[in-house]
Amino acid sequence: MDLNLNPKELAFRDEVRGWLNANTPRDWAARRNAEESLSARFAYLRQWQRKLFDAGWAGISWPVEYGGRGASIIEQMIFIEEMARAQAPPMANVIGLGLVGPTIIAFGTERQKKSYLEKILSAEEIWCQGFSEPNAGSDLASLSTEARLDGDHFVVNGHKCWTSYGWAADRCELLVRTDPAAPKHKGLTVLLVDMHSPGIEVRGLRQMSGECEFSEIFFRDARVPVENVLGEVNDGWRVAIGTLAHERGTFGAALQVTYRRNFNRLVEVAREMGRDGDPLVRQKLAQCYAEIEIMRFNQMRAFSRMNETGVPGPEGSIQKIFWSELNQRMQQVAMEILGPYGQLAQGAEDAIDGGQWAYGYLRSRGNTIEAGTSEIQRNIIGHFVLGLAKSY
Repeated sequence: MDLNLNPKELAFRDEVRGWLNANTPRDWAARRNAEESLSARFAYLRQWQRKLFDAGWAGISWPVEYGGRGASIIEQMIFIEEMARAQAPPMANVIGLGLVGPTIIAFGTERQKKSYLEKILSAEEIWCQGFSEPNAGSDLASLSTEARLDGDHFVVNGHKCWTSYGWAADRCELLVRTDPAAPKHKGLTVLLVDMHSPGIEVRGLRQMSGECEFSEIFFRDARVPVENVLGEVNDGWRVAIGTLAHERGTFGAALQVTYRRNFNRLVEVAREMGRDGDPLVRQKLAQCYAEIEIMRFNQMRAFSRMNETGVPGPEGSIQKIFWSELNQRMQQVAMEILGPYGQLAQGAEDAIDGGQWAYGYLRSRGNTIEAGTSEIQRNIIGHFVLGLAKSY
């Protein structure tokens, strides 16, 4: 693994950095901590993604014929890191860009690619991912949401939960059971669903952080055209695994830069509060620094492999465990440094950094659940990376 950028990659980095320096909104940091509704903030991010799309920066690793730049995986990593370094706003269509779009490129028909991909890049259509259910989260293949064939449509009934961006989504990559008599991995199908169709109800799920970031989705005789099958009928598990591989394999690229930025601020807070002389605090901060470096090198290893094979591998599960548990440890250190001030949330008079540390601590509890629990990731690593026998 070569950790140095070649001349072409350095030129690409300088181009990205120059554009972001000239175009990154200067009000994002204040707006992020402002008491603003989720929908208003999302509208702002949607406009930002449209600006990136118009400049050719949305989905840069996608093939040119589908609206991307045909950039390499390494260049995609550079772009993500430069976005984080510039403290640029994230793009609104996170699920569409990172998960659904690449899955449609890999498994979709030409009609599906022409219908959906450009609208994903421009944020004209926001996507969500309908996988988890109340009784089928970690054991995803045991899901019970069913789709029954009726002429040229599937009729869908069931219940999905913990759906990111469900409240904002125009479309959904939905995993359903189409053959209840088949073994649980064999009777699944992926449908591309219009979220504005009759028979679909979305309800917010309020977290302990106070946000309704996730949603429940209820399907009652919702009709989906047969032409909206992604891949093949009853071959949905293979398509779903392709989606999950992208989710675990690429998400950490921006996080390691974000974590470094949060760490640097935490060191400043420790100094401001007179805690920088405490040997135990210094030791814990040094441990956070070392783990962020480990995370950075792990991400470079994962991207190097993707650059050779073109697809994420099971090693992405290593990174998923690492970033999720690292953030929980770092947020715990922040609470110990802030003491009573760590409990002050957004809007409190004496809240440090607008209450971001209280929010970060509460939100981090979900890191080891979302995108596959730590238990599931360890099973994947044991079986597919280390070659150990499956546990039953």
